Amino acid sequence: MSIRCTVESAFFIAWSFLEQSGELGPPDATANFLLDAIEARLKTGERRPLMLANKAIDAYREQLAQSRMSAERQARHG
Repeated sequence: MSIRCTVESAFFIAWSFLEQSGELGPPDATANFLLDAIEARLKTGERRPLMLANKAIDAYREQLAQSRMSAERQARHG
């Protein structure tokens, strides 16, 4: 499988999962985040689309959690 096909497969898996779970954020920002996360894992040598997708989903969820915590802190402290 070519790198392009690997990236497309991983992206589709991650996007579909987030869409079905209701976690999908703004389309442009989400797409960029997922592609960046997939690219970062590719650089480590990972080539399995499902693993790339899972790691991108984990990173996306972590980023969302950090954003929510930051927003909550700001709301509490004015």
